Amino acid sequence: MLQFQIDRVDLQVGDDRSQTGVFVIGPLDRGQATTLGNALRRVLMSGLEGTAVTAVRIGGVNHEYATVPGVREDVLDILLNCKELILSSRSRDTEIGRLLINGPAEVTAADLQFSPQVQVINGRSPIATVSEGHSLELEVHVERGIGYRPVERTSEDTVALDLLQIDAVFMPVRRVNYSVDETAVGEGGSARERLRLDIVTNGSMSPDDALAQAANQLIALFQPLATISVAEDLSQEPEPSAESQIPLEELNLSVRAYNCLKRAQVNSVSDLMGFSYEDLLEIKNFGSKSADEVIEALERIGITLPQSRTSA
Repeated sequence: MLQFQIDRVDLQVGDDRSQTGVFVIGPLDRGQATTLGNALRRVLMSGLEGTAVTAVRIGGVNHEYATVPGVREDVLDILLNCKELILSSRSRDTEIGRLLINGPAEVTAADLQFSPQVQVINGRSPIATVSEGHSLELEVHVERGIGYRPVERTSEDTVALDLLQIDAVFMPVRRVNYSVDETAVGEGGSARERLRLDIVTNGSMSPDDALAQAANQLIALFQPLATISVAEDLSQEPEPSAESQIPLEELNLSVRAYNCLKRAQVNSVSDLMGFSYEDLLEIKNFGSKSADEVIEALERIGITLPQSRTSA
């Protein structure tokens, strides 16, 4: 199997703490770069777990169309700003961050007080502007998840009226682009390819970690296929024994019994093995004397027919 190399050729950190990593993977056989790029991009964009704000509580507010006295932004603007917060939670449970700010003040993500399980990535992310003589009390609920989760309107009855739910974008990867370049020709004249992968994260995860997690998810997906085994078909009939291949003529039956069996399409011992004693009696013109004769003939070669169908 062709061995390839992975190089990170660039890493940039933006003003909003987002990270951009550029990886070059190669050399690969023709077609492998596209296959690898498609699979990694799909998992990076939709399969990685991230952190997002799922609900907000604002002091003195019970619906999203209200305004907060002394705050420049209305409630909808505050909710949108909270939705843009970049956080990283290590807890599987819902974490809550709180703040109480007296104006005048520019409220940012750094003002939120969380447990040690939650890290605020971009503390300069704006939330609201409070005027002098006024205050803002805020509570944000943070969860871990995968992909995008819209607000479930049907569950509002079970939620406190002043807890404003927002749709959550958990995806830590913002953008993934890949391109395929041809490299030197390998042995036998076969072309080689190189995959260039550009990964942009929101800063809660490095591009290196994102690529590693995506690769591990693909490995876990394909691993069962690598050890697949086909079970033997238990319904397959066993090989017929030598006795079952004996033709009907060699049983030395009487002419009457022989002719009746032939008319019933019985041509060999294997055909008789599907009958019981009761089945023999149902053959036209086949009496108990002929049935006993067949039973004795089969017993001479080590084959015993059941007395009835139920005992078969």
